[in-house]
This record gives sequence, C-alpha cells and structure tokens, in this order.
Amino acid sequence: MPQTEGRRSRVAVVTGGASGIGAATCHRLAERGHRVAVLDLDGDGANRVAKELRSRGGDALGLAADVADRPAVDAAFAEVRAALGPTEILVTSAGLVAFDRFEDITPGRWNRIVDVNLTGTFHCCQAAVPDMVAAGWGRIVTISSSSAQRGSPTMAHYAAAKGGVIVLTKSLARAYASDGITVNSVPPSGIETPMQHRSQEEGNLPANEVMAGAIPLGRLGTPDDIAAAAAFLASDEAGFITGQVLGVNGGAVL
Repeated sequence: MPQTEGRRSRVAVVTGGASGIGAATCHRLAERGHRVAVLDLDGDGANRVAKELRSRGGDALGLAADVADRPAVDAAFAEVRAALGPTEILVTSAGLVAFDRFEDITPGRWNRIVDVNLTGTFHCCQAAVPDMVAAGWGRIVTISSSSAQRGSPTMAHYAAAKGGVIVLTKSLARAYASDGITVNSVPPSGIETPMQHRSQEEGNLPANEVMAGAIPLGRLGTPDDIAAAAAFLASDEAGFITGQVLGVNGGAVL
C-alpha cells in the first residue's frame, strides 16, 4: 500500500477498528500511507484487520483493549509508540449501543454505556494528546451519533453519552488549537453496520427499506462513507477545520 505522493505517513490509532466504521477507517487511513494501530475489545478482529492492511503493503498493528479500562488504554498506546511511533491521528470509533425505556435503565447499564462511549473517548484522547502536543500537530476525529443531536426515546443513555462526546470534542478543539491539533466529530445516521444488523435482529430498529425511506438520498450509508469523512478531517487539507460536527447522514432531518 504505497504512500500517496506528497502526503506524510503518520501514526494513526483507530478504536473500534475490528469492524464496521472503525475497520473502514483503518483501510482508508492505510490507503493514504499512514501507519495504523487497530484497537478493539475484539483482539482477534483487530489482528485480522491489521493483517489485511499488511497484506496490502501497509504498516499496521492489532491491539486488544477495552477503551473503558484506563490502564489497558495506556498500555495499548505505549505499545503503539514502541512499534509504530507517537500517535498523530486518533479516530475514536469504539462504541456500545443499547435500547431501553428510560425507567428501565439500571445504574449499571447507564454506567457501562457512558464508560465505553464517553469515558472511553476521554481515555483515548488523553492518552494521545501528549504525543500531538510534542509534535505540534495532531488530528482527533470522534465518532458520535445523530441520536446525540436529536435525542432518542429508547436510547437516553447512549444519546447522552454521545452528546457528551460532541461537547468534549468542541472543548478539546478550543483547548489545543494553539498546539496545532484539530478536533472534530462525525455523527453517523442510517449507516449499515454489524451493530445496526444486531439491533434490527433484536427488533430495536426497522428494516433497511424503512430506514432508507427516511433518508433524502434514498439509501443507507456505508462504513466507507463515514471513513471518507474521518480520513479527510484527519488530513493536512482539513487543517483549518476544528470544533465542528460533520453530519454524514444522506440529508436526514435531525
């Protein structure tokens, strides 16, 4: 996978990189010549994606870690530094979805959803930022959710956590702009992923045809649609974009 002419190879960490949006983002960044660390709770899946990237000529590393576990996150980023170099690009795609009536949400359920989606994003950003500050350059792209923008009657815990991700994104953008670091968020909507399929099988989401009918472009999005946006925001070309929320949703009304 040769480096694109005129672009510098950087070290990128993608959380939730074993499948769906995360895996597509790993491939996009590797195609741009970046060295990619695939981080996921599913270590076998992370290693599989890393192997795919290496088979195409890329430099990649698979790592198993729960983003809600701070010692595990710190250990993973240390391993990235040792194997690939300091982190310059971070895409936080790791997430955990849940559907519950508000009155049925237990404190344990709430905590796990917030720990993975919001606190996990905090852990990874805090682990990566010192490398970026030292380099005077960095790109952070958080994957939030359209449910954070419009709310959800059966996903209050998930929507609240992803809403926190958006505010964290804007706060970090202001905090680190002078260090050459940009921080932006992509809130997907209507994207066909393994997570969506599981939610449909459980009866929590309608069929693809119904979902596509609510999207002005008339189709569901793909993981690569999100990966393309994330790769752009992680590029030098996006250097004057920070603190923004880029909806990739086919024109869906929020």
